[in-house]
Amino acid sequence: MKYEKYLVDDRANLHPRKNQYIIDQIEGKTDVSKSSHPYNIKLNEYKKEEKKLLNIKKREASIISKKEAHSKDFKDLAAKYYLAQSMLDFYESNSDLTYDAELKAKEANIYINEIPDIIDHDLYLKSQLTEKSNKLHLLTEEDIRIANEKIDEDKKALKGKYDKDLGLLKESYSKKLISKKAYKSEKQKLKKSFEDNNKAIEFQNPKVSLEEEIKSLKYKIKKDLRGKRKILSSDLAEARRRTPIEKEKIRPWRSIVSILLPGLGQLLNGQWQKAICFFLGSLFIYMIAIPYALGFGNYQGEGIAGLISLAEGGGRLDRSILFMIEGIIALVFILIAIFIYIKSFKDTRNVEKAEMAGIRPNNWFETRKFMRTDGFPYLITTPALILIVFIVIVPIVTAILISFTDMNPQNQNKFHWAGLSNYITIAKGQGIAGKAFWKIFGWTLVWTLAASTLAIVLGFIFALLVNNERIKGKKFFRTVYLLPWAVPAFITIMFFSIMTSRGGVLSNAFSSLFNTRLDIKNNTYQTRLSLILIQGWLGHSYIFLLTTGVLQAIPKDLYEAASIDGASGIRRTFKITIPLVLFQIAPMLINQYTFNFNNFSIIYLYNQGGPFNPKVYGNLAGSSDILISYIYKLTMESQYQAIGAAITVFISIILIIISYLGYRKSSAFKEY
Repeated sequence: MKYEKYLVDDRANLHPRKNQYIIDQIEGKTDVSKSSHPYNIKLNEYKKEEKKLLNIKKREASIISKKEAHSKDFKDLAAKYYLAQSMLDFYESNSDLTYDAELKAKEANIYINEIPDIIDHDLYLKSQLTEKSNKLHLLTEEDIRIANEKIDEDKKALKGKYDKDLGLLKESYSKKLISKKAYKSEKQKLKKSFEDNNKAIEFQNPKVSLEEEIKSLKYKIKKDLRGKRKILSSDLAEARRRTPIEKEKIRPWRSIVSILLPGLGQLLNGQWQKAICFFLGSLFIYMIAIPYALGFGNYQGEGIAGLISLAEGGGRLDRSILFMIEGIIALVFILIAIFIYIKSFKDTRNVEKAEMAGIRPNNWFETRKFMRTDGFPYLITTPALILIVFIVIVPIVTAILISFTDMNPQNQNKFHWAGLSNYITIAKGQGIAGKAFWKIFGWTLVWTLAASTLAIVLGFIFALLVNNERIKGKKFFRTVYLLPWAVPAFITIMFFSIMTSRGGVLSNAFSSLFNTRLDIKNNTYQTRLSLILIQGWLGHSYIFLLTTGVLQAIPKDLYEAASIDGASGIRRTFKITIPLVLFQIAPMLINQYTFNFNNFSIIYLYNQGGPFNPKVYGNLAGSSDILISYIYKLTMESQYQAIGAAITVFISIILIIISYLGYRKSSAFKEY
C-alpha cells in the first residue's frame, strides 16, 4: 500500500496532507532520513511543548475547578473550560503543522462556546428552584386557607355552569334537536372540560402550585444537564468526523498481530471499551469453546472427538446420543469462536485502514450512538439468535445426524454411523420402512390436498354467504361457523370418533337412512373420507375468519362499477372477490397445506392410524397413518429413531420446497 496525496474524513471530504515528510515520500524525495527531516523535528518539538503545557495547565485546571465549580457535576466542565482557554492559542498557532492540533483547536472553541451556556442555564434553573422553595417555606396557613376558600367558590361556580350546560344539552336531546350520537359526544366533551377546569382550579392553591413547580424544576435541572452534555459530545464528535488524522503507516499490522487474541487490536486502535467486549469473547474462546471442544467440561462426551466416535469403546453407562449432542454443542462453540476471530480481525483491520486513509477511529460516545441507531437491530437480535441456535438449530442438527446412524431397538445406548443406508432403505422400500412408506407417502399427499382444499373452499363459501347483504341473522351464522375453531379440536375429534365407531350414532343413522351397514373405523376408504370431512369442518373456521376480514375491506365501489359494466354476480366473484382475497391470504393458505401435511393429532386421536392391515402396511402403521404419525410410531412406540429421523428429513425437504414454491408464486410475497 502507498501513501495517498489527499486524506479523507468520515464525511468523505478531501483534505491536503500537512505532514511534509510523507509529502516528500509521495514525490520521491527520500534523501533525508525520518529523524532528521525538518518537519519531524518541528513536530517532535510541538509534542514536547504540548506535553509540558498540558501538565502545567491540568494541575491549574484541577485547582480552579474545585474553587469555581458550583457543584460536583460541573467540576469536569470547569476544568475543560479552563484548559480550553489556556491551550487555544497554542493549538491554533500549530494548526498548520498537524491535523491533531487543528482538531484540538476546534474542540477548545467548542468547549469555550458551549460550557458557559451549560453552566449559566443550570445556575438559572437552580436559582428558580431556590426562589420557589423559599416561597413555599414562607407560605402561612392563612394564605392556604384564603386560597382554599377561593378554590371552593370557583369549583361551585364551575359545577353550576356544568349542570346548567348539561341541562340545556339534555333538553335539546329530549326535544330531538340533536341526535343521540351528538348528545353522547357533547356530553363527553362537557365532562372532559369540567374535569380539566376543575383540576386547573386546584393549582390556585399556592402550596400545590409551588410543589408542582419545584418538582418540574428538579426534573428539568437533571434532564437539561444530561441533554446539553450530549449536545456537547455530539458537537465534539462532529468535529472529529470532519477532521482527518495523518499516520505514517502503509500496512495494517495491528489486525495481524492481534488475530489470535480478539480485543488486542481494538486496544491498539485506542478503542478500549470495544476492546473489553472482544476480550470477553477471547475469554469465551480460551476458557469455554476450545476446552469444551477438546472434551473438558463434557458430561459424558469427548467434545468434537465424541461426535466422531459416538461412545464407541466407552464405558457401559456411556450413551452415544449424549456424545453426539455434546459434540454438536462443541461444534457450535467452535463456530462462535471462529465468528469472534473473524469479527475482531475485520473490525481492527477496517478501523486501521480507515485511519490510514484519514478517518479517525470512533470514540466511546460515537460507538454508543452507533449501537443505539444502526447497530441496535444487531444488538437486540443477538441474544435471540444465540437462543435459537441452542433450542432450534442444535435439535435439528441432532435429528439430521441421527438419520445417518443405526439407532434402533438393538442399538439404543450405543449406536454407530451408518452412512446413507437409512435413505437407501426408504428409497427402495425395504427394511423396517418397507413398502408401507411409499403407500403412506401417497396417502399423505392425498390427505393434505383434499383436507386443506375442502377447508379453504368451505371457509370461502361460508364467508361469501355471511357477507351477502340479503342474508339475515349474520351474527348467528358467524357464531356457528366459528365454533369449530373455538371448541378445542381434541374434543371435536374424539366426539366424531365415538359417533362414527361401530354402533355409534352416526354409523347407525347412515345405516337406517341408506339401508346399508357402515363400519367406518374398520374400513380404509371410509376412515380416510371421514378424516378429510372432519378436517374440512375443523379447518374452515380459520379460513372463514380470514376471508371475512378481507371481504369487509373490499371497497363497494368496485362492485358497483362492475355492475354498471354489466358483470354478473358470478363474474364479479371470480374477477374481483377471489383475486383480492387470494392476494391477501395466499401465504396463510399455503400454511394450511403445510399444517395438514404434519397434522398428527386428528390422525392419531380419531383411529390411531387404523384400520390396520399388516400384509400391506406391516406391524408399525395403519392405512390412515400419514408420515408424521408413522414417524411417531417408529420412534416413540418402536424405538426406530434413525429411520424415523431419515423420514423426518425427507418430510422437511418436501415442506421447504412446497412452501418456497408457494410463497414465491403468491402475489403478496412478490409485492414485498
